[in-house]
Amino acid sequence: MSGYLQVSTATATRDEAVQLAGSAVGAGLAASAQVVGPVVSVFWHEGQYGEGEEWKVLLKTTERRYAELEAHLLEQHSWANPEVSAVLITAGSAAYLDWLDRTTKG
Repeated sequence: MSGYLQVSTATATRDEAVQLAGSAVGAGLAASAQVVGPVVSVFWHEGQYGEGEEWKVLLKTTERRYAELEAHLLEQHSWANPEVSAVLITAGSAAYLDWLDRTTKG
């Protein structure tokens, strides 16, 4: 059994979010992904305050597959410096976590 992560990124469009989610899950780098949006984002970018509409992509994976998933997201993303962050899943049902392990074996 490995550690489990929820990995997050954001895109400017729904289509790109769905493409990123599908390519990561299709490659076995994540067991599942959810696209949420649009959401309002407030941020600093190149020294400027900004607000915009984005689509969140939440991917479930293992610590073992994180580096590959991060590289995939950075390579496939249209932004030069997109958010790619991960939070530890500290608890989950045994059946779900087992499924997550089996699905991301790769």
